[in-house]
Amino acid sequence: MSRRLSQRFRRTPPPLILAALYGVLIVIGASLLKLPSAATTTITWSDALFTATSAVTVTGLVVLDTGADLTLFGQIVVATLIQLGGLGLMTFAVLVLAALGLPVGITGQLYLRDDLNQSAMGQLMKLVRTILKVVAVCVIVGAVALAVSFVPRFGLWQGLWEALFHSISAFNNAGFSTFPDGLVPFATDPVVNIVIPALFIIGGIGYVVLHDVFTKKTWRKYSLHTKIMLVGTGILIPWSVAMFAALEWSNPGTLGQHDTAVARLVVSWFQGVTTRTAGFNTTDIGAMHDSTSMMFISLMLIGGGPTSTAGGIKVTTFVIMLIATIAFFRRQTQLTAFGRSIGLEQVLKVMALTAISVILVFVGVFLLTLSHDGDFLDIAFEVASAFGTVGLSRGYTGELDDFGRAVIMAVMFLGRVGPLTLGFFLATRVTPRVRYPEGQVHLG
Repeated sequence: MSRRLSQRFRRTPPPLILAALYGVLIVIGASLLKLPSAATTTITWSDALFTATSAVTVTGLVVLDTGADLTLFGQIVVATLIQLGGLGLMTFAVLVLAALGLPVGITGQLYLRDDLNQSAMGQLMKLVRTILKVVAVCVIVGAVALAVSFVPRFGLWQGLWEALFHSISAFNNAGFSTFPDGLVPFATDPVVNIVIPALFIIGGIGYVVLHDVFTKKTWRKYSLHTKIMLVGTGILIPWSVAMFAALEWSNPGTLGQHDTAVARLVVSWFQGVTTRTAGFNTTDIGAMHDSTSMMFISLMLIGGGPTSTAGGIKVTTFVIMLIATIAFFRRQTQLTAFGRSIGLEQVLKVMALTAISVILVFVGVFLLTLSHDGDFLDIAFEVASAFGTVGLSRGYTGELDDFGRAVIMAVMFLGRVGPLTLGFFLATRVTPRVRYPEGQVHLG
């Protein structure tokens, strides 16, 4: 019996095993949050499961006041779930094994390869070491820097804990905050507006990019992936910041409440860069214009970088989709970028990822509009935020019933682990035994 189970386990695709591990972690986290020592009030299993799912998928949508409804133990549970979910379960397991001097093994490397969304195993251990260094340095430095603002306001020990919690949450692009109004009270705080964005930009750009930046000294030596990520991020950040400022400048519910242009630009900077991945807010998201909310939906669906703590379809997917579209209109038969060609398999993967993402978001919006009353834009914004594991909300999370929470939890989970399972099926090659004559299909 044990041998059969072992054989079935080995035959199970690594992405499905990893998805199951994420599910197990959610159940464990929810069980811990249900303990009397974890909460200051009575919370339901629905509350616990939603909070655990949001933490493990590093989303940040909440049905509880993290600072008021959870004790210090409960907050530690949430922070641990965020770190495990953001770092990746297999990455964490490999780090533990390496610290104990135990071998990872070929099976573990296979799971690690899929957890990090890699196609080869040659550079895995180097990448894991880079991840360990980046995580440790960023979280510690971020906590120390945030303590400069938090300790004077909350006292030594409370301030240090708030700094550590928000550093973990920011680096992992989780968007969880122990403050009831998020980071709105720190809207113009210079430390918060520098440290928090720096943490979630580093965490969301991807470990592969960071590895290239740390180990390769010149632009020419960077991989195609790194170049696309850096250029794509370098365009999206100014675009989102400028658009938010332009759309919300005179809105009394957001930027208009600030008297000076400098304050408005500071808030625009923070809210513009946080939209694609992190989910923190220094202004009232529910008070934004509909046009701004639509822009935010598009940015949340794009997300951050592969092998990062961010969600969405990823910047590389979006860029390659644009390159393929331009190539089609130019009648080009080969896709190129930065002196490198992009294979047909990559284009097909982009198409599949985009199609599945659109279908998933559409189904989520349909189910919520079918079962809930409310503004359509609020619902669409909620689903897009869940899929992109962003965590921003127009105030609709609290309106969800148990079915609505289940839908959002499923979208959050699939938004986080869906590419893992999809990657396996895309990697499965079936050699056609019969070749058929080409047919004509009218498109567009």
